[in-house]
Amino acid sequence: MPRYTIGSLTDLASRALARAGANPDMARATAAALVAADAQGLASHGVSRVPQYATHLANGRADGGAVPAVVRAKGGAVLVDARCGLAFPACALAVATAIERAREHGVAFAGVTNSHHFGVAAYHLSPVGAAGMVGLAFGNSPAAMPAAGGRMPIFGTNPIAAVFPRRTGVPLSIDLSLSEVARGKLMVAAREGKAIPLGWALDRDGNPTTDPKAGLEGSMLPMGGAKGAMLPLLVELLVTALTGAAIGGKHRRSSSTRATGRASARRSS
Repeated sequence: MPRYTIGSLTDLASRALARAGANPDMARATAAALVAADAQGLASHGVSRVPQYATHLANGRADGGAVPAVVRAKGGAVLVDARCGLAFPACALAVATAIERAREHGVAFAGVTNSHHFGVAAYHLSPVGAAGMVGLAFGNSPAAMPAAGGRMPIFGTNPIAAVFPRRTGVPLSIDLSLSEVARGKLMVAAREGKAIPLGWALDRDGNPTTDPKAGLEGSMLPMGGAKGAMLPLLVELLVTALTGAAIGGKHRRSSSTRATGRASARRSS
């Protein structure tokens, strides 16, 4: 198996995304985020996503020429439009702007809309922790999970993340999706021809399955049963209300992820 340094793998992924149509900033920012995920052992959100992203660039589900912009700002609140491009440049703009506004106002809220899959949520909060601030991130995603007892996917796996600075050592970082496992783990298992444990997913008929391909065609299961199924609804309502983005059931799988984040120079509640 070939081995790559972080730099060489980032260059390889960046070139592949650029050839698929991503502009230089988008290609580099996306490649850096994917490689960072692999470096942390998160293969489901690493360079294995490059073919998927490249396909979306090629078929128009993501706009490789998009340049994100702040479209609304007032006090500590800001909205960034990703303009249907890959999410990473837009998230970087949102986080950098939120940090600046948190320094000025004590707290800031940044939303990203018209976006694509945004990878590991906690990745975007690293600059917040480095700035000595508390950061929270939430994102909705295409419908992938049923309500408790249901069969039809209506909720996204809707990740949440947080970062907390510490007096000594690196900031504490927390990241999780609200499904029993991230959907990307089914993608990895399907690619490798491995079974998945019961309790991860249902097939399209609502039956528990150990076949990752059947799970990808069906639905993920929420963590925490009936109570856990309400957490993605909470995130869905939070991020769509604050950004004006579409709810998960209204947009195509993997074509778009909307996120809202919070950076605070004071204690966050």
